[in-house]
Amino acid sequence: MTFRLGADVGGTFTDLLLIRESDGEVFTAKVPSTPDDPSRAVFDGIERICIESNVDRTDITHVMHGTTVATNAVLTGSGAKVGFITTKGYRQMLHIGRSFVPGGLGGWVIYEKSRPLAPMKWTIEADERIDARGKIVRPLDEKAIRDQIVVLRHADIEAITVCLINAYTNDEHERQIAEILAEELPEIPVSISSEVIPEMQEYERAITTVVNSYVRPVVGRYIENLQTELDRTMSGVKLSILKSDGGLAASHTAADYPVNLLMSGPAGGVSGAVWASVQAGFQNIMTFDMGGTSTDVALVEGGVAHLRRETLVGDVIVRASSVDVRTIGAGGGSIAHVPELTGALRVGPASAGAVPGPAAYGMGGEEPTVTDANVVLGYLPESALLGGNMPIDRARAVEAIQKIANATGLDLQQAAAGIIDIVNENMFGALRLISVEQGYDPRDFALMGFGGAGPLHANALARLTGAWPAIIPRGPGVLCAYGDATTRMRNESSRTFIRRFSEVTIAEVTELFVEIGEKAVDILKNENVSPTDREVIYQFDMRYSGQSMQITLDITLDGLNKGGFEEVSRRFDETHEQLYTFKLEAEKELINLRAVATSRSTFARAQEIEIGDGNTGAARLGQQTIFVDRANYKASVYDRTQLRAGDQIIGAAIVTEMDSTTLILPNHVGTVDKFGNILIHPSKG
Repeated sequence: MTFRLGADVGGTFTDLLLIRESDGEVFTAKVPSTPDDPSRAVFDGIERICIESNVDRTDITHVMHGTTVATNAVLTGSGAKVGFITTKGYRQMLHIGRSFVPGGLGGWVIYEKSRPLAPMKWTIEADERIDARGKIVRPLDEKAIRDQIVVLRHADIEAITVCLINAYTNDEHERQIAEILAEELPEIPVSISSEVIPEMQEYERAITTVVNSYVRPVVGRYIENLQTELDRTMSGVKLSILKSDGGLAASHTAADYPVNLLMSGPAGGVSGAVWASVQAGFQNIMTFDMGGTSTDVALVEGGVAHLRRETLVGDVIVRASSVDVRTIGAGGGSIAHVPELTGALRVGPASAGAVPGPAAYGMGGEEPTVTDANVVLGYLPESALLGGNMPIDRARAVEAIQKIANATGLDLQQAAAGIIDIVNENMFGALRLISVEQGYDPRDFALMGFGGAGPLHANALARLTGAWPAIIPRGPGVLCAYGDATTRMRNESSRTFIRRFSEVTIAEVTELFVEIGEKAVDILKNENVSPTDREVIYQFDMRYSGQSMQITLDITLDGLNKGGFEEVSRRFDETHEQLYTFKLEAEKELINLRAVATSRSTFARAQEIEIGDGNTGAARLGQQTIFVDRANYKASVYDRTQLRAGDQIIGAAIVTEMDSTTLILPNHVGTVDKFGNILIHPSKG
């Protein structure tokens, strides 16, 4: 009997999910994260989940892992010392960038530009030149490169990036330099832009490849240590890492191209939400993943999460596909404060994190947090966390929130309610970014709330957005681990191909698509994915001729050959009008061609639960007073494991489970579907 394990490391908790491959039965566990060494929490969780499920860890054949190691390296500035080699005359490329200053017209007054990840003193200019068509204008001066490498050797560089002008059209010189570096500095990892991102625009290609080098040593060490310990304790287990685009990569591939892992953590939650929502019959959802430190939101249309071609971490933007997740600093650990200057209540983005955590956790935290406000309002019973293994200290929560009450002149309950109202409005703003601001009406979508804190706020967010039902999946606190364990391998290959429609034929484009499609499939072949389990989709990056902005469209080769450029043009116009409210009578232009190869997803059935008789008495644990909309209500408290399909939970109600707690507001009702999801709607009448 074999099992697959999904492991997701969050800022406060690490979630694990075990799937029995023979029948899809799942087991879950949740343990505190260990920020000093994230892998320690992974192994703590493996030990716990194996004990609780009575599974021998040697029966686990695959471990799928979502990690924030790459993200944290960029955010904290703890990456490698990177040397940079570029074409002569372009030494200042990373400093100049796109000359973009955030913050509107007056942004330059307060803008503090961060230091380049590869500083000027470790930058080398290669005497070479290739033109925009790939023709060698000036051969590479190999001797000059060898002479200059001495600078990098003496600086104890930990990684090197090579990004030459127009290398996306001809990689010969980049590969020559890589061979020289392998001879002269064999111990240092080298990233070349023609492998990492072979697309036009030298700055975007350079910064993406530099970030790959910057995080490569730390990610490589983490993955190597993780794989070593897994091999020692679990007998040849296969490790895969979740990428920013929601697909899996083999551990060695992830270590070589870690720039694709920057949104690994949030992508796991979206993948899990897609898996749960599609099986429950909902194709269009907004995902709402609220953890201890932050909240991630994304939009899923037709059972597919929206992707974007750029990934933003801090103030660094790289060209790497990622799930279109918007993140704000609003979580259960977000700290509430009242600045003396304004006297106005603020929540976040600072967080109590895993250590010391909210005051209610009794681990030394003293600052008032969102979790403490939920405790004061009665939304979190004292035995709510980790199945009662982590009791709530209400007295400490009251003491923390009283600071806000004293500073604002409000009573205790009003101060706590103010904290919840503000954090809900902040999260509502994030949901508008992925819906209204992209031309979508949130009322056309359901809202799936998950993460440790998401189910506490999902009903309120659905009320603000008008997105019904609010869906609380089974195991909402470990849904990111569901995503890790149920997603599929994904690899993409691209090529810049700038042509107006009038300058190219369908046959020429199809031939190029087939070529890059074969390259995209190569990694799947290396991982022994059978031809019957592979799928390839194709994409155009397009724009109106003369524009600088572009839009990505998915296509099929059959559809391209049947509909031609006329159908592609029509779809582009529709998408442009939805995003920007207008379309142009202008010729279209291709920018990049891309092939995306995926494997068949790991099958894990959403298990159906027992059908009930409508009597929820067996699940009822008692009553608790809660404060909602400036009034006190008696809320029934339920044990989710005892609820049955068809049961209706009349609000006000609190539903507890091992990994999360769900709040159903007054005048709302939660219906349990056949898969155990709670579907919350406003009460009729």
